[in-house]
Amino acid sequence: MSTQTEFPLVFESLKSILKPYAKKMTVKVDTAGHYFLDGAYSEKWKKELFFAAAQVKKNYVSFYLMPVYMYPDLLKTISPELKKHMQGKSCFNFKKVETSLFAELSQLTKQGFERLMKKEYS
Repeated sequence: MSTQTEFPLVFESLKSILKPYAKKMTVKVDTAGHYFLDGAYSEKWKKELFFAAAQVKKNYVSFYLMPVYMYPDLLKTISPELKKHMQGKSCFNFKKVETSLFAELSQLTKQGFERLMKKEYS
């Protein structure tokens, strides 16, 4: 069985990490394979700030979390297992549901959201 058959479930799991933030963010895309959140307009940067997204790709499902790019110290405490899923500076790729890593990613997302709100909007 192809792991791609799991991609919709992986996507929904990653999207569920982002859904609680939709109340304070702008949902730019919400489709069956792509969920994209922007922050509010930033006077400092003179634009809306990209926050996070989940997207089904050909070979994996990607989770983009911009606060870890903006504040790299957030990555200092992530597990080696989660680090293995990183591609680039702010992207995590998954082929299957990994509950413990998704819980860790959820905490990282929360920390990133709190930092973004404190640094960019206060």
